[in-house]
Amino acid sequence: MKAKNIIWIIALILVIVLIGVVAFGYYQKLTKEVKNPIATMEVENFGTIKIELYPELAPQTVANFVTLANRGFYDGLTFHRIVKDFMIQGGDKAGTGEGSATISDLKDDGEDTEYSIKGEFIANGVENKLKFEEGVIGMARGDYTAYSSELTEESYNSGSSQFFIVTKASTSLNGYYTAFGKVIEGLDVVHQIEQVEVKAADNAEESGNTEVSTPVNPPKITSLKVETFGVDYGLPETLTPFDYMSWMYQQYGIDPSSLGQ
Repeated sequence: MKAKNIIWIIALILVIVLIGVVAFGYYQKLTKEVKNPIATMEVENFGTIKIELYPELAPQTVANFVTLANRGFYDGLTFHRIVKDFMIQGGDKAGTGEGSATISDLKDDGEDTEYSIKGEFIANGVENKLKFEEGVIGMARGDYTAYSSELTEESYNSGSSQFFIVTKASTSLNGYYTAFGKVIEGLDVVHQIEQVEVKAADNAEESGNTEVSTPVNPPKITSLKVETFGVDYGLPETLTPFDYMSWMYQQYGIDPSSLGQ
């Protein structure tokens, strides 16, 4: 009888220990702090910039940026547009401000076709209240509303790989562009880049863009990688980018084949 009681007591103790272990595991999981991803950017002859990314505010944008960065997309690209007292912009593999990433830049078996992602900001229905204060990084996008006010959605969802870092507070961007992180180290490097000599683009006269914002010697990003602390942010949901030229042809009733294209 005593032996049976001892067995029951041992079994009860084991059950209590097992419950404790499981409960402790759940407690650890619930209380474990998940670190935000940290991007480290090396800029040739300037230094290091570290940026904390905010996936809870802009999950698609962060997933896109992390994937491109850790696949080496940004390595060797430049800051192709710099506006003093406003921002520095990079991430264009064409180096002209007109380039973007392709599906093949996101994954090995992807097609070599361009894509865009959803703009994650208030005007586009996303509750992202991060303001564009000094050092905040945002996703660049097109603005086709100058051609037609009906192209708002196409403009809002036209971001791909280009990003910018504001060098002073820019309230006009709040709620209309995706803010997805902030510089935590190397803000002085950002301001050094901001001071480089700029000129009008080579095709300024024919394009009508007379903005003096093209660096004479574009600062080069030698490396851009993101530490995710073991979190897999996955691939972004991609969209088919707006085809401006096809839209223009349609507006004027032009058949592209008649132009020898």
